[in-house]
Amino acid sequence: METPPAPPYALSAAEALAELGVTAADGLGGGEIAARRHRFGANIVAHRRAISATRLIFHQFISPVVALLAAAAVLALSFGELEEGAAILVVLALNTLIGFVTEWKATRSIDALRALGAHTTRVRRDGRVAMIPAEDLVPGDIVLLDAGDRVSADLRLIESSGLSADESTLTGESVAVAKDPRPVAADTRMAERTAMLFKGTAITRGSGTGLVVATGLATELGKMTRLVLEARTGTSPLERRLARLSGQLVWATLAVAALIAAIGLRAGRDPLEIIQAATALAVAAIPEGLPIVATLTLARGMWRMAKRNALIERLSAVETLGATTVILTDKTGTLTENRMSVRRVCLPSGDRDFATGPADSETARILRIGLLCNDATLESDGGATGDPMEIALLRAGRTAGLDRAALLRDHPLRHRHAFDPILKMMATAHGNGDAGLIAVKGAPEAILAAADSVIGEGGVAPLDEAGRAAWLARAEALGRDGLRTLAFATKTDDGETPFAPLCLAGMVGLEDPPRPDVKQAIADCRQAGIRVVMVTGDHAVTARRIGRDVGLIEADDSAAADIVDGRTISALIAAAPARLRAARIFARVNPAEKLDLVRAAQAGGDIVAMTGDGVNDAPALRQADIGVAMGRRGTDVAREAAAMILLDDSFPTIVMAIRQGRIIFANIRRFVAYLLSCNLSEVMVVGLAVATSLPLPLLPLQILYLNLATDVFPAFALALGEGEADILRHPPRDPREPILGRGHWLAIIAQGAALTAGTFAALFAAGRLGLDGVQTVTVTFTTLALGQIWHSFNMRDIDAPLLVNGVTRNRWLWGAALLCVGLIAAPPYLRPMANLLHLTPPTPAMWAVIVACSLGPSVAIQTVMAILSRARRRR
Repeated sequence: METPPAPPYALSAAEALAELGVTAADGLGGGEIAARRHRFGANIVAHRRAISATRLIFHQFISPVVALLAAAAVLALSFGELEEGAAILVVLALNTLIGFVTEWKATRSIDALRALGAHTTRVRRDGRVAMIPAEDLVPGDIVLLDAGDRVSADLRLIESSGLSADESTLTGESVAVAKDPRPVAADTRMAERTAMLFKGTAITRGSGTGLVVATGLATELGKMTRLVLEARTGTSPLERRLARLSGQLVWATLAVAALIAAIGLRAGRDPLEIIQAATALAVAAIPEGLPIVATLTLARGMWRMAKRNALIERLSAVETLGATTVILTDKTGTLTENRMSVRRVCLPSGDRDFATGPADSETARILRIGLLCNDATLESDGGATGDPMEIALLRAGRTAGLDRAALLRDHPLRHRHAFDPILKMMATAHGNGDAGLIAVKGAPEAILAAADSVIGEGGVAPLDEAGRAAWLARAEALGRDGLRTLAFATKTDDGETPFAPLCLAGMVGLEDPPRPDVKQAIADCRQAGIRVVMVTGDHAVTARRIGRDVGLIEADDSAAADIVDGRTISALIAAAPARLRAARIFARVNPAEKLDLVRAAQAGGDIVAMTGDGVNDAPALRQADIGVAMGRRGTDVAREAAAMILLDDSFPTIVMAIRQGRIIFANIRRFVAYLLSCNLSEVMVVGLAVATSLPLPLLPLQILYLNLATDVFPAFALALGEGEADILRHPPRDPREPILGRGHWLAIIAQGAALTAGTFAALFAAGRLGLDGVQTVTVTFTTLALGQIWHSFNMRDIDAPLLVNGVTRNRWLWGAALLCVGLIAAPPYLRPMANLLHLTPPTPAMWAVIVACSLGPSVAIQTVMAILSRARRRR
């Protein structure tokens, strides 16, 4: 079996150059460039074709509800009922327009990924240095890099001088990575490939030369693009439930219509009348207002959340948040501030936490060294550029009252010795009167190996092996706490090497601190029955410390039981899903493994929210039931892959959004129950009339008017409720729970039956009054319409008080009721509307029947609710 070729980072620089047939001194020639461009293509991230408007419009018609309404329209038009057919077609057009507008969303994640590489780069070709568009790079190009440059392709480092790169958007590492041309093992994970520079990252310090080894989709950034393309954007739980409910309604309607038609034909009724009744049944059974109200409800939820710094990109995400059972959250920039800061100082006199304000003499000494030996810049407004740890030192010096500019005036810079990845130290030489001063910082083990003395409050003292071992133990303790450690030293400039012999001044432990409001937010999630799991590319030690700080794991939990290494995720998914579900922290996770985690949680029945801010989070953000991106620190890629963006980058905003999502689902359940009970009453009225050979109490156009004019407004008002105060004290809904359970359906049937009984009571009363056909239809139509309006106040919780409850406190519902009363009372007195709906102005006797028979069902429903509530309290 043929051995696969070694990756470029496992080859020496000379071997990598030979592999691509190029020399570092000359670069590629013109003819070879054209050939490779033809072979490998442009250095761009490919994008998927946008969904066309025509396809989206076509998608709106793929629905059983649309098919049933279309069939009803065809039947009406074929039998000359032009008004009914045209009205149904108008409803279809309205629903199609709403669906099209809500789905017209371009997939912009890929465009943002491409933008990360859209710039020029400096290359060596034909022995000359030139600036070319980044998309023209090909494998084998020699790229020249300096601090501040963005990497345009995946590069194998050929040579470097103190080079570091910020790879946080790819790997989740909050600290710049020092680069070294020396090869590493072939199985090294991306975050540890120090011989590589990756497309889309940035050079923070130093300079170097790299060999292009991958372009376009072959780069690590390109592979993430493939993951984003592969990650599905599935339908939300609400969309799936509404689709299932719609399908059930269609089949129920067809069954009832077939039964009614059979009964009518067997009774010898006119086939045309049977067709009209079937059309009326189709229109009555389908709540045409349901998609309109659902869309408007979710849209208002979007507006409400936007006012509270949660920008919703997809309507379905509003409800999905309420069903969330697990949050997979990134660490860097989500749980933490994505800003390194000094947390602890280790001095000859002891260890202490770093505090703002004037520093003691020992702390001031190491801060002065950190300010002098520093390549970063810190502006007066807080803006900064450079290595995150050097920026942290500048901020610490500023909070301690030290002025770097004044230090440099007293100790002018003479020479800078860039960070040496082999020695793991950096030095700067400064004027210091007659004798020069050298400031040095670096890895503790490197500084301690080169130091022969230590300076403290009592002056300079020798550093022996025992002392050196004690300092190393203190550095290891900082590392076990998840802190990044730097040591500081000085020496007199003697013209020899700047890195020995050194006088140790102390060490600092740096951290990317947790956001102060995250701990309470995680506690709120736990109270709401939502699991919070950290998924990070950082080391397990750092992840454990942050997990303790924010309350993900217990403060005294030093075991690794709650922490899973990314390398083991695939095996755990296959062999130990329970272990996977119990883990609270996943460390050293790459983008593909994040995606696997989301899919595994979804396969286990969870509704998954995924938070993140980097390019490495984009595939998982897109795959999750709801992706949540940070708006301030988040990359364009993460923001455009997500369904929700936190404008304040605040984790507690997620908790607010979950609460709103739960409220919205409860309101949707309430108005769906209202709409279906109203529509069921219409089906019962028409069906019983046909079955008992009575004249139709309602005509198709009248039913359509009821469904659109009077049902929609109370339903939308019900959707505007503010929710219960303790809604977050309950666990999430079972993701498999339908919108309406068995108890809801029983209530809907009973309420529909009550409305039907009131309508038939009005029909019999009209017969006793000797009313003609148009007057009778006017009485039954108006009775049912007003009965449905009063019925909206029956949508209170069964245990809520009769007069003062969430429904009666809803001012929107009172306004909707008044509006609908006007819409029902006016048509008989407006000739065009009266002719269209086949109505006539009611007489006082007719109004008496209408008012009495429309109020009767609500009185009966409220009485039954009171009896059931009393029985529940006794139990």
